[in-house]
Amino acid sequence: MAYTVGQVAKVAGVTVRTLHHYDQIGLLSPSGRTSAGYRRYDDADLQRLQLVRYYRELGFPLEEITAIIDDPAADPAAHLRRQHELLTVRLKRLQEMITAIEFAMEATKMNIQLTPEERFEVFGDFSPEEHETEAEQRWGDTDAYRESNRRASRYGKDDWLRIKSENEDWGRRIVELMGSGAPADSPEAMELAEEHRQLISRWFYECSYEMQTGLADMYLADERFTTYYENIAPGLAAYLHEAIHANAISRA
Repeated sequence: MAYTVGQVAKVAGVTVRTLHHYDQIGLLSPSGRTSAGYRRYDDADLQRLQLVRYYRELGFPLEEITAIIDDPAADPAAHLRRQHELLTVRLKRLQEMITAIEFAMEATKMNIQLTPEERFEVFGDFSPEEHETEAEQRWGDTDAYRESNRRASRYGKDDWLRIKSENEDWGRRIVELMGSGAPADSPEAMELAEEHRQLISRWFYECSYEMQTGLADMYLADERFTTYYENIAPGLAAYLHEAIHANAISRA
């Protein structure tokens, strides 16, 4: 089937000017032309354009994309494998960034006394101040928020790294427990839910069981927190939610 340049642009989500440029540099030349000289693309051309868009999305320059696609040793399966590998690397990096962001969001505090180098070591590219306004609007009139601010303002780099390490260690153990098949209301799961509460109390504010169950509800209601836990392990947000509620009930 033959397609006009306008049809291809609409289907692929690119501009006609972009297609003209791809033609000029030999990246994507149409397989045919009309008697009047208008470009006509076929299904093979669209498949090639799809590859071009994949690699462009991954940040490859046009010259390199041409070399990759025109490699006589490569076949469609090889292209798919390469795209899968590259996307997997990107996904891992995005998940690491999400983890850093959610760690800082859960910490809540923004008066963090660290040098730029120390802040990067603890938080990476994330800037906690970006969430200060939202945190203050949601919890600014609570004793917990004020206490969290007071404590966090005194923490140095070693404190933040210890908080991060303890949080990661706790996360590893609850993921292992969930993976073992232990139910969320098992004694082991409830003990980890209790440890979750104590971590918050030790570092930020006195977290009652009522407050902890409120946090657990937020882990499912707020997609940012849900995403954070789901990126650690699928099903973890709901598992932790149930474990926290079961622990609160058992210790009431």
